[in-house]
Amino acid sequence: MNQPAPPFGVRIRGTGSCVPNRILTNDDLSKIMDTTDDWIFQRTGIRERRVCDPMTEGTFTMARDALKNALDAAEMKGSDLDLIIVGTVTAEMTCPSVAARVGAALGAVPAAAFDLSAACCGFVYSINLAQALIQSGQFRSIGVVGAEAMSSIVDYQDRTVSILFGDSAGAAVLTRDPDPRIGCLYQTMGSDGSGWSSLYLPRRPQEVPASDADNPIRLGNLRMNGKEVFRFAVTKFREVIEDAMIKTNLTAESVGQVVCHQSNVRIIEAAREKLGLPHEKVYINIDRFGNSSAGSVGLCLDQLWRAGKIEKERPFVMVAFGGGLTWASGVWRI
Repeated sequence: MNQPAPPFGVRIRGTGSCVPNRILTNDDLSKIMDTTDDWIFQRTGIRERRVCDPMTEGTFTMARDALKNALDAAEMKGSDLDLIIVGTVTAEMTCPSVAARVGAALGAVPAAAFDLSAACCGFVYSINLAQALIQSGQFRSIGVVGAEAMSSIVDYQDRTVSILFGDSAGAAVLTRDPDPRIGCLYQTMGSDGSGWSSLYLPRRPQEVPASDADNPIRLGNLRMNGKEVFRFAVTKFREVIEDAMIKTNLTAESVGQVVCHQSNVRIIEAAREKLGLPHEKVYINIDRFGNSSAGSVGLCLDQLWRAGKIEKERPFVMVAFGGGLTWASGVWRI
């Protein structure tokens, strides 16, 4: 959507991330299912992923630590926040929200808090919403987190979906800024619910469509029609990035970084080649972290930010697609 000229800007004051210590490699998976390192890598670009210890780690702990790291980078405290938004589909509990628990842990009381469910788009949806809320004048500082413990919702008896996913959290602290030239220059969010059964998590038998009745993945675990999602993603990824760049007059030369949801290296590479973007401007970490759904864009942003690759001179683009089916983008200048 087009952005009206704001009276002030929105600054990304700091970023942070958190990943579990445990590394689950393709060779590890080959010991518990019919697969190999080469088979997984050739189809996805993944060599390993991080997974939580379910006794001590999860969406809450990763979200808490990622936001704490972002606050430290921003030289702020939890009590400085007006709102916390956590993008996730793997909350340990529906009530209370992950965001509320994170707020309590970081001393952010009485900041507002809620979780946002947009699957892999969770971080981009959340940061887009946070930007709009700050520009509305209602909030001055917002903590945004994308966090997923995907290992808690995949069936490791089946190789079609479980090989893709890992666990991570990424966070950013946004604050109101007197300079209206910085912040989100353009954003878009969309969905097509008619494709919901291509990527879904059924809890009860009646939630499984007839077309998927023979799926061997156990109830309570993520199911995906890989061919349908790949077809949607290859087209939508390119369209969303292209739209963002056209609407903000960016070119392959003038854009800083394109921070992509780490879905599948073949999807990312197809979009990069179509748009003529150089390798160094499209960050990839899926080989080391897998697809961590809402955690992936925030994790990538933090890694790029701390490496000094998010430049003041060049706007950067964040883009994601996920279950829903959903998609989102944002063009930012720092």
